[in-house]
Amino acid sequence: QAQLVESGGGLVQPGGSLRLSCEASGFGLDYHSIGWFRQAPGKEREGVSCISMSDSSTHYSASVKGRFTISGDSGKNTVYLQMNSLTPEDAGVYYCAAVWGMLYENDWPSTRRYSYWGQGTQVTVSS
Repeated sequence: QAQLVESGGGLVQPGGSLRLSCEASGFGLDYHSIGWFRQAPGKEREGVSCISMSDSSTHYSASVKGRFTISGDSGKNTVYLQMNSLTPEDAGVYYCAAVWGMLYENDWPSTRRYSYWGQGTQVTVSS
């Protein structure tokens, strides 16, 4: 059974860093695209970043570009999201999601494009 499990969330002070992990089981991440999304209370789920494992191409939302870095490790079947210079606006539940094939700039942020979803990990940014 295909499953994604996020980890690495927690409480961090503004300006701090966290690294989230998304580990897949039941399928290999090769040839998949993996996206990170976040959802704050009362807001819609929004795309944060995406990586296509076949060529390691990456995409970022404007709000995180330059602060967040997505990467993948096929050997560990895991995708990471390194988050630096965190602000309270970055807080929320972070989800990873996967779909077979490539995603491109115009479609990676759409939640409808993804087949598998994790349960999420909470990120809180507060002093």
